[in-house]
Amino acid sequence: MRAAITPVILAIPLVLGLGGCTGMRGSGPTAVAVMEARSGSAVSGTVTFRQAGDVVRAHVVLSGFAPGSEHGFHVHDKGDCSAPDAASAGGHFNPDGSAHGRAGGPVHHAGDLPSLVADAHGEVKADLALSGVTLEAGPHSIVGRALIVHRDADDYTSQPSGNSGPRFACAVIRLQ
Repeated sequence: MRAAITPVILAIPLVLGLGGCTGMRGSGPTAVAVMEARSGSAVSGTVTFRQAGDVVRAHVVLSGFAPGSEHGFHVHDKGDCSAPDAASAGGHFNPDGSAHGRAGGPVHHAGDLPSLVADAHGEVKADLALSGVTLEAGPHSIVGRALIVHRDADDYTSQPSGNSGPRFACAVIRLQ
């Protein structure tokens, strides 16, 4: 029996090692935002960011929402989540002075992200591709800025912020 187990044990580190190297080849910096509840909500979780060429990939894992609810999701200008309502994070990150709109649309803030929709368990698990922002130094870097989840859905038209309501969770985006 020992002879049958040994090859499997030896193969696992080899496969994991090769997968880890292949997955990281050509990748840029990574960052994380550990979301903390604000404005009396129960929302928490983690958003992990990875620079992949001109796109920032975001892996979102959050909980504490009402089942099936939709929520505005934005990068805010100031990396400050100290206020109980996260007002200390300031407005949306907008280095180009654009109007608020739908991420990926012709006109939007750099900090306008796709809305989040909770599943039947009040959880959000999503993978997003973000363009117009970076984890590298420069005017479009989101590192050191606040990531906010709002109580309500973003209407993508109301100025300056989409009428998304109170800030339900906040985190500062930090390089890993």
